[in-house]
Amino acid sequence: MKPNVLVLRAAGSNCDQEAQFAFQYAGANAELIHVNRLLEGDTKLEKFQILVIPGGFTYGDDISAGKVLANQLKYKLADQLLAFHAADKLILGICNGFQVLVKAGLLPEMDLNASQTVTLTNNASGKFEDRWVHLRVNESPCVFTRGVKSLVYFPVAHAEGKFVVRNEQVMEKLLQNRQIVFQYAGADGDKPAYPQNPNGSMRDVAGICDPSGRILGLMPHPERHIDPTHHPQWTRIGLAEEGDGVALFSNAVSYFR
Repeated sequence: MKPNVLVLRAAGSNCDQEAQFAFQYAGANAELIHVNRLLEGDTKLEKFQILVIPGGFTYGDDISAGKVLANQLKYKLADQLLAFHAADKLILGICNGFQVLVKAGLLPEMDLNASQTVTLTNNASGKFEDRWVHLRVNESPCVFTRGVKSLVYFPVAHAEGKFVVRNEQVMEKLLQNRQIVFQYAGADGDKPAYPQNPNGSMRDVAGICDPSGRILGLMPHPERHIDPTHHPQWTRIGLAEEGDGVALFSNAVSYFR
């Protein structure tokens, strides 16, 4: 059976069709569903196996990036989200979706009542960063990165992607639990400098998972590197068999087979 994927839409989301395509390419049934359909009860989260919160600028990021959608999830859909996670299903947040996950209390662990311990704030450069970056893929419990090669290449496009933690104890816990899935890196996987780390994230963090490995949030866009021609230098280096992002979506689909 093909898993059913809910790609959540809201005012301002703009990467939903790319996320839908990526999951369809990987063999899933993916639907674009507006958050209002969940809020009004027309659609139930329980009929899906994977929830995706795609990139964009939901509600204009007018309060802070992803905050309005995060509050809708936290205060109006909490029961459905808790049941969804308890049923061993998967949640993926990309860019604005990552911002939503940390502000709703789904990352760094699922606790909708806890105070926020990590966030994504204004880039250290003080400007919108739109570029391709290398990412080191760390050993972790993350379902989405099982068997993924150690260095991948994804684009970023954000103004608030700097990952910061409340204190060093929070960072140490992330390290001990192996929750830091992606880190910005140089072209050879070495320590990055700007613009290789495009936003100044602490410890070069680009993406984290929850302790179960079933919730993943990352700032770069794997759904924008599916076809090998998406690579900005494919005419120089030749075509790969597939884009680096395919493996993440294929792993999510394979999880339910």
